[in-house]
Amino acid sequence: MSSSTKNTSAHVASLMAIDKASLPDDGGEFYNRLIFARSPYLLQHAENPVDWYEWGEVAFAKARNENIPIMLSIGYATCHWCHVMAHESFEDSEVASLLSRHFVCIKVDREERPDIDDFYMAAAQALTGSGGWPLNVFITPDKRPFMAITYLPKRGRDGMSGLMELLANIATLWRQSPDKIDSNCMAIMEAIENSRATLSYKSKPDLANLADASLQQLTKIYDRRNGGFGNAPKFPMPIYLSWLLAENDAAARDMALYTLRKMRSGGIWDQLGGGVHRYSVDKLWLAPHFEKMLYDQAMMVRVATEAFLVSGEDFYQEMADNILSFVMLELASPEGAFYAALDADSEGEEGTFYLWKMDEISACLGSDAKLFCLYYAVSAEGNFEGRTILATRTPLDKFCLEQNLEIFAVKNTLERSRARLLENRKTRIHPLRDEKIITSWNGLMISAMATAGITFENQAYIAGASRSASFILDNLRRPDGRILRSYLLGASPVPAFLEDYAFFALGLLDLYEATLEQIWLKEAQVLADELLRLFHNPESGEFCLIGYDAEQMPGRAASDHDGVTPSALASTARLFYRLAWIDDRPEFCDAARKAVAEAVAPMQRSPLGHLGALRVMMQLEMEPVIATFSGDCNIPELHALNVAMHRQNVNNLIIRYRHTTSPPTLSICGNGVCYPPVLTVSDLELLLLQSGLTGSRQIKLQNCDLPATSSM
Repeated sequence: MSSSTKNTSAHVASLMAIDKASLPDDGGEFYNRLIFARSPYLLQHAENPVDWYEWGEVAFAKARNENIPIMLSIGYATCHWCHVMAHESFEDSEVASLLSRHFVCIKVDREERPDIDDFYMAAAQALTGSGGWPLNVFITPDKRPFMAITYLPKRGRDGMSGLMELLANIATLWRQSPDKIDSNCMAIMEAIENSRATLSYKSKPDLANLADASLQQLTKIYDRRNGGFGNAPKFPMPIYLSWLLAENDAAARDMALYTLRKMRSGGIWDQLGGGVHRYSVDKLWLAPHFEKMLYDQAMMVRVATEAFLVSGEDFYQEMADNILSFVMLELASPEGAFYAALDADSEGEEGTFYLWKMDEISACLGSDAKLFCLYYAVSAEGNFEGRTILATRTPLDKFCLEQNLEIFAVKNTLERSRARLLENRKTRIHPLRDEKIITSWNGLMISAMATAGITFENQAYIAGASRSASFILDNLRRPDGRILRSYLLGASPVPAFLEDYAFFALGLLDLYEATLEQIWLKEAQVLADELLRLFHNPESGEFCLIGYDAEQMPGRAASDHDGVTPSALASTARLFYRLAWIDDRPEFCDAARKAVAEAVAPMQRSPLGHLGALRVMMQLEMEPVIATFSGDCNIPELHALNVAMHRQNVNNLIIRYRHTTSPPTLSICGNGVCYPPVLTVSDLELLLLQSGLTGSRQIKLQNCDLPATSSM
């Protein structure tokens, strides 16, 4: 795609709409082979002069037959630096000519093929100690990596090597020193294998000490002034926040709550349209990297809901509502599932869609502009390359006090102003929306929406989660039951990965908890059994991230860890743990332990990278609180009890449901006691207050055998 194209979204849509039946296999005069792809990221490169291939046997056969290396380039549609490298190099005829002479060139969308990305990212990290996107890996025809780079300019500058020089050097090395290429391959494969070899452990971990160490590390890197952790760039890190909110420690919870407030006031938050950008390039949360990813929205909704439960403050419900309003407006497909992301760039520049000049605001708001600009720190010189990222310096109540203004009137003016500016912004060229529907990311959003829906008693959220779940089950499941990875103009043939099964099944469990409808539980049970069949090796006890029925990479990278999304292995363990108690299947506790076994050794070195696994390990040692609802799930009284149960901050809660024709009741077992059934919300609140179940006081189990006292 030409860098002169300003409306990327419209251009990609036009490429999708082309009748490709008459095009030759290589794309013809105006396109390359990527014109046949469905991925928006690959289509962005369909007009490059580079002779791109999709990942597949055709490309590898060409490399083998001609004995030439492969340049594998991995990115995603909303990646800013992927766009920069495309415009500087992949749209350049000189670069394309050099690539065509000496390489087979393959493009991969990392969101479609996380298996490819995970393995070659591990290779890049073994080579350089770091990684990122665009990820460009040079590999042999048998798929072994021997060199990796991220972004490079076309020509060297400021001490940085250039792509042209690097390509020439690699081509020479391939012809003249094949032994060095092979040596590099062996060293990288050995490093990847060694990283897995260090995962073994000999002793049972001290979970209490690891939990204490995690809190100490988070406290050490906590930014007391600005919230968040570490310096720039600063990511929201909802997994850290969720951990802190679950701690029985006021200081820990305050760190999480303060961080959420600082993010909400900063430019990382879209102050007009809602939702959160991917990360902040500074430590103040002011200047974001402007991508909006579905998984970030889901994770932040979840942690905002948890913050509400811990604090009781409406501020955090408003945060969740703000994100979900954006998601339902901008990321919901007509069929009901959720799209992957919005790009950072529009009109060829990052952030253009979200930035404002003072005179634009004045022209739009008239007499309201002065107050708006004062509150959102808008100035003539701007705070970002001559324009302004909207952010607030002080909370509204403090602002009104400082300015001697009446808060109700200010709220009305700001709300009116935001609505008008938002309408004005809609006339701009929008960023590209990547309309892939990814199973795992939809699973995260289903969880977030279902939990927020029952907590805030919002049926629209529960309905949104139900529509997404139904879409995945109806459109991304093969006739043999195998779940698929993604959907865009039809289901991709790529089988789903462990994260897809785990995140989606957990979403179905949360939807079951919110509705008490058995269909969601039954589907989660089916997925869990399939997960065991496809991803678990009964001989070694290991769980793999790629199904045994799917294409395998040249080697297996080390166990995954928590990042911007939860660990797939920890999520698998959490799924089995919950189903063990819901279904009275103690063997699932053993499966949960096996799923997190590989995390034990790396957790002891770096607990912050494995908080999800640590939490599950701690849960496996504790008796949960089991709440069993009886009656008709469609009766308002039972729904009211369910809302009230979810509004209590009960740790390690397991929900069961029995359909009966008798009056609705709720029975609770916890701390080794089964309490008398309750019929009303007030009775439930009194029971929880007297029992102490809303705290962290829970009986430690000797094993995961399910107690006979559990009600079913």
